[in-house]
Amino acid sequence: MSPWKTLFRYIARQFFGWCTTVFLGMVAIVFLLDYVELIRRAGNKADATLPVLLELAALKQPYMAQQILPFAILFGTMMAFWRLTRSHELVVARASGISVWQFLTPPLVGAFAIGIAAVTLFNPIASVMQASYENLESRVLRGGDQKVAISNSGLWLRQSDESGNNPSVIHADRFLLKERALKNVMFLFITDDTHLTKRIDAQEAVLGPGGWTVLKGTQWQPGTTLQPFDRVDIATNLTPGKIEDSFNPPETMSFWELPGFIQLLEKSGFSAQRHRLYFDALLARPFLLAAMVLIAASFSLRMQRSGGTTLMIAAGIASGFLLYFLSDVVFALGLSSTIPTALAAWTPTGVSWLVGASLLLHLEDG
Repeated sequence: MSPWKTLFRYIARQFFGWCTTVFLGMVAIVFLLDYVELIRRAGNKADATLPVLLELAALKQPYMAQQILPFAILFGTMMAFWRLTRSHELVVARASGISVWQFLTPPLVGAFAIGIAAVTLFNPIASVMQASYENLESRVLRGGDQKVAISNSGLWLRQSDESGNNPSVIHADRFLLKERALKNVMFLFITDDTHLTKRIDAQEAVLGPGGWTVLKGTQWQPGTTLQPFDRVDIATNLTPGKIEDSFNPPETMSFWELPGFIQLLEKSGFSAQRHRLYFDALLARPFLLAAMVLIAASFSLRMQRSGGTTLMIAAGIASGFLLYFLSDVVFALGLSSTIPTALAAWTPTGVSWLVGASLLLHLEDG
């Protein structure tokens, strides 16, 4: 085995070891914080027992692990290079003619591989558990349930009037967001979740303050014949904002499901901005993790040369917070359609690559 392959494997082992250690430590801290927060939110709710809250915290952790991963790579890489520099192993490697780009190859390849695995393999598992968390949290802590479902057959909604009475189910082919109108709509009025008391079919239903205005349709009740009408008013507690907010959040959908769901949303007349932004961010994730290696190396190698371990830690924490702040800002701009979703999703990654590569070039070439 050549010396380069031996060094490659050794650096890769150090990288994975430190990143795993930091990652598990961060996940454990976040789990405890989430559990304490859930206990605080539970208050006097009867169903929010400690075992149920523990289950909620456990279901949420895979999603949180995805959010933690870039910072674990950042701090894990910094610790790995700090350890290698302090033991003079990298000094010997540099003296033998190996450049910084050569001994950065194992962490870069490793981070990129972790990103691909996280997006294609771990994300589907995390999305299923996040969906279970959302449903359980809604039932136990918020006392509600999902009101909207979308599929190839159209849009399905559950509603009641403003007082929470007279529940009904609505089906429509599509929803025109600007006009606040459902097209080819059907209302099913049900009591006790089993007995159908009335059915209304119409070409259009327009959502206004506190109710639907149903135009040009027919209504049917058990024991009667179809009766045509020009207009019927139906009370509702729904608003366009509530309808959009009731869709499955993108975090509950796997990387493989998102493209199809985005097409369904747009076909049904809803904005898919939030889901498209999340999907683009997942595509950028492997490159973001590799960029974290560059930033970590630029700080850890530079600070070790000047003997500043404390400065290295502070610089790493500061860069992590700056990345988090930048991501929040550009994601908000993307959600508001101020900038394209692809630009919003890839900006943190691009900035991280530019900063990391620039610092390393300055460190290597002076």
